[in-house]
Amino acid sequence: MLLLTTLRQEKATVLAGLAKRNLSNAEAIIDRVIALDDRRKELQTANDALLAERNKLSDEIGDLFKSGRKDEATAKRERVNAIKDEVAAGESDYAAVVAELEAQLVQLPNVPHALVPAGKDAEDNEVFRPHPGPLPTLGPDAKPHWELATTYGIFDLDLGVRTTGSGFPVFTGQGARLARSLVNLFLDYNTAAGYTEYQPPLLVNEDTARATGQLPDKEGQMYYVTQDDLYLIPTAEVPLTNLYRGEIVSPEQLPIQLTGYTPCFRREAGSYGAHVRGLNRVHQFDKVEIVEIVQPETSYDRLHAMVEHVAGLLTALGLPFRILRLCGGDMGFTSAMTFDFEVWSAAQERWLEVSSVSNFETFQSNRLKLRYRSENGIQLTHTLNGSALALPRIIAALLENNQTPAGILMPAILQPYLGKEMLLPV
Repeated sequence: MLLLTTLRQEKATVLAGLAKRNLSNAEAIIDRVIALDDRRKELQTANDALLAERNKLSDEIGDLFKSGRKDEATAKRERVNAIKDEVAAGESDYAAVVAELEAQLVQLPNVPHALVPAGKDAEDNEVFRPHPGPLPTLGPDAKPHWELATTYGIFDLDLGVRTTGSGFPVFTGQGARLARSLVNLFLDYNTAAGYTEYQPPLLVNEDTARATGQLPDKEGQMYYVTQDDLYLIPTAEVPLTNLYRGEIVSPEQLPIQLTGYTPCFRREAGSYGAHVRGLNRVHQFDKVEIVEIVQPETSYDRLHAMVEHVAGLLTALGLPFRILRLCGGDMGFTSAMTFDFEVWSAAQERWLEVSSVSNFETFQSNRLKLRYRSENGIQLTHTLNGSALALPRIIAALLENNQTPAGILMPAILQPYLGKEMLLPV
């Protein structure tokens, strides 16, 4: 959530940034927010004055009774009673203003960093780091991963339909082992780089989802357990970041680096067509996440370090990839800057997104009330997160790019986890 001081003191800069997101009503919302905040302050001042008057009168009433001035004491007591009614009305008005202020603020997305390109959608994203050299090509007999899955017994979409519905693949045999091996590899890679591993809950409450910005922005994309008022997580970022909600950390604790593996659940409403076949887009998938909580002055250095961390993992897997810097119109609601990683699917001859690495600056920490003690007092931290990595499209690319007449050759870094060099037909 954007800071009120920022909206007041840097309104022109905020509007210029939000223009990159093509937000047409930003100025109207900001003006309404400022007016509501002014009204909130007026109500608070008036309420404080009433409380001070009540306290003063209460002190005087006792003295008046003691001195025998009963009529004066009674008059002041009547005023105290009237003040109680005025305070109650003022508190009601204050609560209504604060509620509307919050409702207006949550409509405003994060302000993109100055280096974020303007644009409407994915077509306007910037290729930040292209893949060096030619992309791999396969022969005419190459198969897409959904056909290889049957030959090699990797996953079964029909079983998922039978048990749950479309978009819930069932990994089987060496496919299940491949998924488990990738999770272990990713966690080991992350912990070796200094991240502490966590195993967080898969369901979160409304406060948790709101703190990291999933609510109210992505409410329609989350699975909701009505009876218990809980949400299935769309990513481990949500519970991991919330582990520090409401905390004031010391500078010596920063940067805080967390990693965790979880299944992730996304409704992906409105996703249809050939581009979502197989594992290209599913409702449940496994992902290993990295999260960082850092001092503001270091956050963009940490962002680029996280980008290099993910790039190193994809390089070790031998997958051709490129890095995009997302434009304002394609960037997530909470992000100030996002880099997307795409791997090349040689059989489908298209790029597949496998990771997003983002800096949220103070947008999440303001909602989280996640702060640190600095030389200038208590300040908000910056938060960052990234996928390292999501499994479905990684598996798709590994199957498609590494298929040979003899089998599917696995990258050397994965072979010790998998216990074999090659996946064989079943």
